[in-house]
Amino acid sequence: MATDDNLRHVSLELTCRTREIKGFTSRSWHITALGCHDRGPHVLPLTLFLTERTAYRFNLESRQPRLFVRCEAGDDTLTPREVTASQEVAANWMDGETQVLDAPMPPAIHAWIEAYLARHGERIDAGRKKKRAGAGRARQE
Repeated sequence: MATDDNLRHVSLELTCRTREIKGFTSRSWHITALGCHDRGPHVLPLTLFLTERTAYRFNLESRQPRLFVRCEAGDDTLTPREVTASQEVAANWMDGETQVLDAPMPPAIHAWIEAYLARHGERIDAGRKKKRAGAGRARQE
């Protein structure tokens, strides 16, 4: 459920760069503009989820926090479909062979996520219990 607490709109602009390498044409898409408002060529909702708090903290503590955008490829276009601040979510998108672009996180989004984590607390992943040596294995007699 999205509320003002966990929802912001992000505006972005994509640019395609074409290069010729050894007779082959290579096209690559890049995010050329990213803003914290609801106007522009592409506007996506950025929703924060309580279950992703650990991933948000990991991203914020990296050298260069990023936003990740899942895109849908057309014939000569790339259309942004979703945006996240979670590297785990972005990795899952890439596992599905979806094109994912990333860009530096704007300071306003960084501050908003920090405030969200301060309000809702940091999620701590409970470690898995260690199994006893040999547990779950058939015994040889």
